[in-house]
Amino acid sequence: MILRLLLAPITGPFTGVTWIAEKILEQAEGETDALEVLQKRLLTLQLAFDMGDVEEDAFEVEEEELLLAIQAIQDQREQDGE
Repeated sequence: MILRLLLAPITGPFTGVTWIAEKILEQAEGETDALEVLQKRLLTLQLAFDMGDVEEDAFEVEEEELLLAIQAIQDQREQDGE
């Protein structure tokens, strides 16, 4: 503990940069996961429709919602420069 306090001026900046990098990585993984989840939901919906488990009207409504959500994530990534 005392050693940690004595070395804080030296290790502090490195620890801060590491923490920031971890937070950025967590955010990027969360966005990737959100996009993957939406794409999987869309695929599941399409399969259910093809098998006759979902009516056409319900399929069209949910498909449009999923496509808009996917497009919003992709647009946000383009704006963020990814």
